[in-house]
Parts: sequence; structure tokens; C-alpha cells
Amino acid sequence: MNRAARATEFEQAVTQADQAYEHLLERILDGRLAPGAKIVISEVSVQLGFSPGSVREALSRLAAEKWAIVAAQKGYSVAPVSIEELEDLTRTRIVIEQFCLRSAIAYGDVEWETSIIAAYHRLHRIPVYIEESAPRLNPAWVAAHMTFHEALVSRCDSPWMLSIRAMLYAQSERYRLLSAAFNRGNRNVDVEHKRILDACIARRADQACELIDQHLTRTMKILVTAPRLRDGPNSARPIR
Repeated sequence: MNRAARATEFEQAVTQADQAYEHLLERILDGRLAPGAKIVISEVSVQLGFSPGSVREALSRLAAEKWAIVAAQKGYSVAPVSIEELEDLTRTRIVIEQFCLRSAIAYGDVEWETSIIAAYHRLHRIPVYIEESAPRLNPAWVAAHMTFHEALVSRCDSPWMLSIRAMLYAQSERYRLLSAAFNRGNRNVDVEHKRILDACIARRADQACELIDQHLTRTMKILVTAPRLRDGPNSARPIR
């Protein structure tokens, strides 16, 4: 095999690994791959038409990012969820969010202010829930919500902290999306977002950090009531 052919083969393997990673992560996030579910490399390889090596590389990346776990003689499975992990995740996320938010407020300019106002306006106009036979979170709102929170911290001067923050945000979203019975209660999330926005525009860093703490803690307290967490062990189901 000549050098060009080897390079092409390598590029195809990399592309397949990336696609397998995205495929599996999407299914972990939306619950089609439940916590604890076994992931069989040969089955995913056949399903996607990719090489086993590419799927294995994707799973290695997912394990490094704590979306999956690997055990000797047992292979890969989806990382479990628990109330204890959610509480730890939320505490850690609050610390990182506050660091990034303080930095963004310190370094943010008029373009940053414009971006967070625009992101809030879009979020404000999108319904949180889709009213079907059972209310569920609106995917468009989920995307706009992520954009708003990203915009708030976008002027943070630490790329490493932003990378850590993005990982923690994604893990938190997994818990949100796994909670089918999302208890709305009397909470007004839109008002919470507006208060955080106003504190940022006014450059009141202490207030903004306190509000983000309250915002994330409220979400965590709602999520711990979800049956998946409240009722004990993770229920696994096979890949589809």
C-alpha cells in the first residue's frame, strides 16, 4: 500500500471514529442508551457499517469523558447515574460557572453584552415545553438554553476553564434529559435567566454568581425527584 492510500485509510478511520462517537453520545444523552446499558462493539460496528477499531476508539473517548465505563472481561457500558453524582456534579459546576462568569463580566465588552441580550431574547421567545400527551422539554428551548449559558461566560479568559465548564454542562444536560417527569412546580426559569442577565449587564459579579448558584441548585433539587434517580438502581436496556 502506497503512502497516499495509507493516508486515505487513516482519514477514513478517523472520520468513522468521530461519527461513531457522535452517534453513541447522542443516544446516551437522549436516553436511548440508558444508564448501565451494555455497548457491544461488534453490534455497533455492524449497525453503523464501521470498523470495530473505529467504534473502539469512539468508546475509549467516551470513557475518558465519563460518558461510558469499561470493565475487564465485561467491555463497555453507559456510565450510571445517581443522586450522589448529580449533587457532586452540581457543586462542581457551580464553582466553575462562577469562575467563568466573573471573568466574562470583567473582560466582556459591548459585543459581549449584545450577544447575551440576543441569546436571552431568543430563549425568552421559545416555549420551554411541548404539550403532547405528556409535556416534554422543547428541543429548540434546550438548544437556546445552552446558547444563552454559553454566551454568559463567552468572554472568560481561560480556555481550559471553558472546556471544563462545557463538559460539566453536557453531563448536567444528561440528567435533565433523563428526567422524563420534569416537575415544573412554581418555578419561573425565564425570570431566573433575566435576573442573571441583568446582573451581568450591570457588572454586578457577586450578585450574578449568587444567582447562578441558586439557578443550578434549583434545577438539581428538581432532578433528584425523578424516578430514575429516586427509585434506586439504573435500569439498563440494550442499544437500538
